[in-house]
Amino acid sequence: MTLQTTSFTILGAGLMGRLLAVALARQGHAVSIYDNGGPLAEHSAARVAGGMIAPLAESAITEHGVVRMGRHSLTRWPELLGQLSAPVYFQQEGTLIVWHRQDAQEAARLRQQLDKTRTVVTELPAMQVLDSASMAQVEPALAQRFAQGMYLPGEGQLDNRQLLAALAQEMERLGVQTHWNSPKDPADFPADHAGWLLDCRGLGARKQWPGLRGVRGEVARIHAPDVTLQRPTRLVHPRYPIYIAPKQDHVFIIGATEIESEDLSPPSVRSALELLSAAYAVHPGFAEARIIEVASQCRPTLPDNLPAIRQTAPRQLEINGMYRHGYMVAPAMLDVALEVLGTGGSDLAGRFDLSLQLL
Repeated sequence: MTLQTTSFTILGAGLMGRLLAVALARQGHAVSIYDNGGPLAEHSAARVAGGMIAPLAESAITEHGVVRMGRHSLTRWPELLGQLSAPVYFQQEGTLIVWHRQDAQEAARLRQQLDKTRTVVTELPAMQVLDSASMAQVEPALAQRFAQGMYLPGEGQLDNRQLLAALAQEMERLGVQTHWNSPKDPADFPADHAGWLLDCRGLGARKQWPGLRGVRGEVARIHAPDVTLQRPTRLVHPRYPIYIAPKQDHVFIIGATEIESEDLSPPSVRSALELLSAAYAVHPGFAEARIIEVASQCRPTLPDNLPAIRQTAPRQLEINGMYRHGYMVAPAMLDVALEVLGTGGSDLAGRFDLSLQLL
């Protein structure tokens, strides 16, 4: 879908802002983008993330519409990445879920929940329950520690920082006018501003979104040459879901805490210990890993923990509330936004049960 050539001003150069800038510039529109940080996206929640696209795994904590957005995104990400000039690591080898004996009851509840999700979102691949023999086939490195598990085929992940850098490079190549370290608010532009104004600022848009809050997450990035995991692994944990996402060159992202706080100070000792101890409990090779970074960021979250798109003026669109599901829902949100810009409505939004408020 292509709308009549016009101009776009985008506020916020996180994941959503960059995807929109590239898509619209590729359609031939004049695009400018403003952000309070630089090309590294140092103030964006998208920089501190695991980059996982795991709709069935995430169904334990979200709604079926978000799960459907994840399924849509698993198809769209390879297409979007294939259009970029710089390579971005993408893997679609499924998700493995494991647990220790003391958490078997919680794992059983999780299995029932995932089975129930599949009866509603029928396009999801069937979950496989693993015994010791099948565990050795799916993830040999963990077979000695875990005699059972759950395998969710088809789920994926990407390298979030490679993607953010590739999108910044693509914006430059396509002639997007980038204004780094230049925070802007919709009030900074006149009501008769030429073209469309797209607000993708996340927590920067608190004044525009009543109830928008930050949910703090902490993530460790480590280098572990002695660990070979073939896919993201999730550990059933009594406090919050722990994941270990293997990237290229034996780099692993371990996350993520979830704290109702907008504190942007460095991660706490408690959180770091929990993340690293959980990783060591999954694979002893993490004991000799080197810590590259332990970082924190706040995810923009609306009161219902669901994403939303709304139109607040004839040529002004606001996108927010991606919470902990940014990489899982971003392509779906992009496609809905492009439908709205091109046709004034969106059939996809209905499929995703997405809150879409238009004038």
